[in-house]
Amino acid sequence: MSSINLLPWRDELRREKKREFLGYLALTALLAVTVLALWMHVVNLRIDTQQARNALLNREISAMDAQVKEIHELKKRREQVLARMRVIQELQANRPDVVRVFDELVRVVPPGVYLESLSRQGDNISMVGYAESNNRISTFMRSLASSVKFQEPNLTQVTADHRLGEQGNRFDLRVKVTKPSATADAG
Repeated sequence: MSSINLLPWRDELRREKKREFLGYLALTALLAVTVLALWMHVVNLRIDTQQARNALLNREISAMDAQVKEIHELKKRREQVLARMRVIQELQANRPDVVRVFDELVRVVPPGVYLESLSRQGDNISMVGYAESNNRISTFMRSLASSVKFQEPNLTQVTADHRLGEQGNRFDLRVKVTKPSATADAG
């Protein structure tokens, strides 16, 4: 006799395939969620690593900025020191010049002329003094003009003052001092 299966085997096969499909679907979804979580973790690790690098670079930049500021301060101090050294060198070079100016002044003042005060501003010397006569003042100015150290004597004021006699005069005079030359300093 033949055997006839009256059970709904096709429905059972369909259910079996459906369960299998849902299992694969759940496994795929679980695998996708796992891969997504792993990918997000890797991305977050890379972001954290990059932020750490950025923080390190910012600290290094801050340190370099401090060093650059210090270098600028050192350069400024260096320029100040160099400026002071130049002033000191100029003073050292001009120190004998004052002595030479006074030495020459003693040589050009004629008898009968007396200097009361001298003041120097830059290359100009202002003199206030007394003379026994106008001729003595003229002689003094000619001596200044022919001097190596002085040039352009300019008489600014002459007033009668009888301290030195009937013809005595008080005078104000300005004269320029010549710059020392390199050959004069070498000798």
